[in-house]
Amino acid sequence: MIVLKSPRELELMRKAGSIVARILEELAAMIKPGISTGELNSYAESRCKDLKARPSFLGYRDFPASLCISINDEIVHGIPSDRRLLKEGDIVSLDFGACYESWHGDSACTVPVGSISKEAERLIDVTRESLKRGIQQCVEGYHVSDIGNAIQNYVEPFGYSVVREFVGHGIGRTLHEEPQIPNFGQKGRGVQLKVGMVLAIEPMINAGGHEVRVLGDGWTAVTADHSLSAHFEHTVAITPDGAVILTEV
Repeated sequence: MIVLKSPRELELMRKAGSIVARILEELAAMIKPGISTGELNSYAESRCKDLKARPSFLGYRDFPASLCISINDEIVHGIPSDRRLLKEGDIVSLDFGACYESWHGDSACTVPVGSISKEAERLIDVTRESLKRGIQQCVEGYHVSDIGNAIQNYVEPFGYSVVREFVGHGIGRTLHEEPQIPNFGQKGRGVQLKVGMVLAIEPMINAGGHEVRVLGDGWTAVTADHSLSAHFEHTVAITPDGAVILTEV
């Protein structure tokens, strides 16, 4: 069932989203060689408490952390550790959610660690732009598949591939709601977008093939061919005036 949100509920979701955006912005500024992923996770937890919210991911389906940190060929759901240190040239995807007064926000970004290769820089830029292209399709009367079609058609000419095993999703009082939002597909398919829908749109783009495997921890998803992967995400509301990004400061 797809739950439409009232204007009052959207305002609460905007508050949740702004908390997520603020914490992600602060985390991105902390990224440097030598910092541990565990330190970043602890910071996210502490800031959530400061801002009267709770981390959405901690304990969700038994996930053991508040922040997903995925490095280089890791696509999503990387588990932070005090023993894992970032290195010059890495690219790091930060995926974070927060719940404020029972409403969730969810966002992600991929950031460089120091100086990175031109190839890695281009992957990040293309993935970020693909999210913008997807958000442009968040218009009343369009279809869910229009979002993924715009993302796929933008990234594939660069020689990149779209991850198929993981998708975007509706969001609200629960972290994952209907509908699912693949980042690929044909236009005009699936659920028609309506005012009051709130969607977490999150392209995950690989520099190589789209195939995925999950590591032995049961969570961390990596590219099967060890190619780099990037991930960006925003929580977006469908309004009479078009798409409104809720996960911005």
